[in-house]
Amino acid sequence: MKYNRCGKSGLLLPEISLGLWHNFGSVDNFDNAECIAVEAFDKGIIHFDLANNYGPVPGSAETNFGKILWHNFQGNLRDEIIISTKAGYTMWDGPYGDWGSRKYLLSSLDQSLKRMKVDYVDIFYSHRPDPETPIEETMMALDYAVRSGKALYVGISNYSAEQTRVAVDVLKQLGTPCLIHQAKYSMLERWVENGLLDVLEEKGVGCIAFSPLAQGLLTDKYLNGIPENSRAHNPNGHLKEDEVTEARIQKLVQLNEIAQNRNQSLAQMALAWLQKDKRITSVLIGASSVRQLNNNIDCLQSLEFSSDELNAIEKILV
Repeated sequence: MKYNRCGKSGLLLPEISLGLWHNFGSVDNFDNAECIAVEAFDKGIIHFDLANNYGPVPGSAETNFGKILWHNFQGNLRDEIIISTKAGYTMWDGPYGDWGSRKYLLSSLDQSLKRMKVDYVDIFYSHRPDPETPIEETMMALDYAVRSGKALYVGISNYSAEQTRVAVDVLKQLGTPCLIHQAKYSMLERWVENGLLDVLEEKGVGCIAFSPLAQGLLTDKYLNGIPENSRAHNPNGHLKEDEVTEARIQKLVQLNEIAQNRNQSLAQMALAWLQKDKRITSVLIGASSVRQLNNNIDCLQSLEFSSDELNAIEKILV
């Protein structure tokens, strides 16, 4: 595993990080989740990414991760792990359980620390911008999280290029640099290329890509349509059936042909493709099994692309 410097900070993150958005909640098999986390660490994935509302039920991913820490990573091993969490989406009912107020962010951080039974997190994020709260208030809450010792670094997620520029500047004035931006980025979701990556490079901020496989769409699962056990077939899933169009399936089939010529799966190629841009510090993957985790990690065996491959991919994606 290679470790990349996060922006202009002193922190190094692995090329691949493990996200606990799915498969670590109270409805999931704990033993399986524990095996995934331990295997990830053994393979050099030292960064575990959470949010207050990950589950289901909300908060249960943090509770389960706290148990995994207690079972497997006692003592100095905590110092070898990067734990990140976030607040910004709905966590509880009422006026202070959502968005970006100082009240919500700092209350949520305290709750996250209790659930995981840790004294601090390494990275605390504002999960999304709040249109009703001044950005200065949100950034002051992040600044306080660091000054109070409850977080070592802070970041933002889902902020536009313009919002990012303002947030980074406010944090700099406060004396707590913005470490990282977590952005949705994949072959099928490329909005970050329209200004955000330029701002991050200019400001010396790292970038970690989430949903790199477009909720499983960039795998071989959908090459022949929508299977019964897929996220798209689940009415409660984040991938909707109307996103799996015939035109998109044809693109996936063409991309898969290129991947096979590279001796990779479509998922492995999609993960490798993101890492061609040196502004991407880390790629955040999920895993439902140890086998799937290791298959994704194997993308690191072939990260180089020829100009012909990149051109062919671009023609398909346009």
